[in-house]
Amino acid sequence: MKVIKKTGKTVNDAVEQALKELGVSRDEVEVEVLEDGTKGIFGILSKNATVLVKLKPNPVDFAFRFISRIIAAMKINVNIDIQQEEDDLIYINLQGPNLGILIGKRGQTLDALQYIVGLAVNKHTDKFIRVIIDGEGYRKRREKTLVQLADRMAKKVKETGKKIIMEPMPPHERRIIHTALQRDPKIFTHSEGEEPYRRIIIDLK
Repeated sequence: MKVIKKTGKTVNDAVEQALKELGVSRDEVEVEVLEDGTKGIFGILSKNATVLVKLKPNPVDFAFRFISRIIAAMKINVNIDIQQEEDDLIYINLQGPNLGILIGKRGQTLDALQYIVGLAVNKHTDKFIRVIIDGEGYRKRREKTLVQLADRMAKKVKETGKKIIMEPMPPHERRIIHTALQRDPKIFTHSEGEEPYRRIIIDLK
């Protein structure tokens, strides 16, 4: 993070000098006032203001550096494609021959990585930014698998008249199940339990 120390007759003057040197606007920096400028009597013994001006971290750059360090520590050869698709969404796609290690069983490692990177990014931002990490389309394939699973379980509930308690799933996967079945007029779904053991119950209305 680039930091500039500047002095001026006033705090605003010192800040403006720093902004000019950095080539950025006021909302792109953090300002720490080290010394307020003061005027002496008749201009004698006046003291200049001193400020530290820091560039705010760019969320995309920060996310890239953070996840790169994690992957490097795991000694996995992975390409990282990262982009900010919306103001509040960063999408990271991982590509490489050893993605199975990063994805983990049913995406658990990928989910954990996504959670950690999201926490780190939002520690340095003023507004919440959602971070999605995917591995060569894994999440789309997993979503398709979950929708098919939901349909099979709903069909079984309607055939037997007995509710089905599914295995624990993370929140975003439970959401896929709920969404897939919400239009079925005969089926009702809800979640029970505490994280990380919260499960979906599929039952007849």
